[in-house]
Amino acid sequence: MKKCKNLLAKDTLFIGTRGSALALWQAEWVKTQLKKRYPQFDFPLVKIKTAGDKIHDVPLARMGGKGLFVKEIEEALIKNNIDLAVHSLKDVPTLLPPQLMLSVIPKRENPLDALISREGRRLEELPVQARLGTSSLRRQAQLLNLRPDFKIETLRGNLDTRIKKLETEKLDGIIIAAAGVIRMGWEGKITQYLDSEKFLPAIGQGALGIETRRDDLTTNKMVAFLHHPDTALCVCAERSFLKKLEGGCQVPIAAFGKIANGKLFLEGLISSLDGKKIIRDTIKGNPEEAEKAGLLLAEKLLDAGGKAILKEIYRASE
Repeated sequence: MKKCKNLLAKDTLFIGTRGSALALWQAEWVKTQLKKRYPQFDFPLVKIKTAGDKIHDVPLARMGGKGLFVKEIEEALIKNNIDLAVHSLKDVPTLLPPQLMLSVIPKRENPLDALISREGRRLEELPVQARLGTSSLRRQAQLLNLRPDFKIETLRGNLDTRIKKLETEKLDGIIIAAAGVIRMGWEGKITQYLDSEKFLPAIGQGALGIETRRDDLTTNKMVAFLHHPDTALCVCAERSFLKKLEGGCQVPIAAFGKIANGKLFLEGLISSLDGKKIIRDTIKGNPEEAEKAGLLLAEKLLDAGGKAILKEIYRASE
């Protein structure tokens, strides 16, 4: 891979991305926005295969989860092989390499989870012991909390692969992030959006994160126009919540922030793997104190029984 050159010498910004259809759509979207703003620049995409892309037959929870879809891209950024990286924010760990920063969070797409069912049935209409595919312990726990009879099947692979498995594995339905389906133009496949009042999404779901080098002032200045302050504050609260709980793909944790009437509302949950124990609560605060809100909500849930749930999960995984 060629190292990118000084922007002043060559009007080119290299964009790092995973090679999946959805990741490429996201990177192309960023490229298009940049090209409109800076038509004199070129923005070639650099496809990078991550650990998460290489292993498809192991559940994410068993792989450790943290950084599976970003580590190799971050390494390319640190080595100056790319100038910026485009991530699905929910894949980005709360701790970044010291040289890097999430400089931009664009406006969020629909943050909810969605059901795509084989026969067009809504969640409550699915038959007893319906087989549902998901790659997420968070989704598994909430599904079993709603319907303990559901049979959860591990679902890995890119978005298009997971949708195909609905038919090839004769599943009754799959649960996936609505944002990816919408971005790919497949919204018509969605049977039902799962309301956050009953089904909390993943931290950062629906949002993109543009990661850059801290000392790359030129790139940071160029991409700044894509930043959406309200989205950034909401996901800051969610990621602060996650960081306090030290959670990842191996723990059923969820949080969703929104700003309304000048206030930040943050809802979070901690669940047992079987969904029988769920600790859930909401906190309201000043949007400018988003990080503090995430910490306070995490402490609230830990004190309400979340600490015992997490301890039990970690002990079982040892």
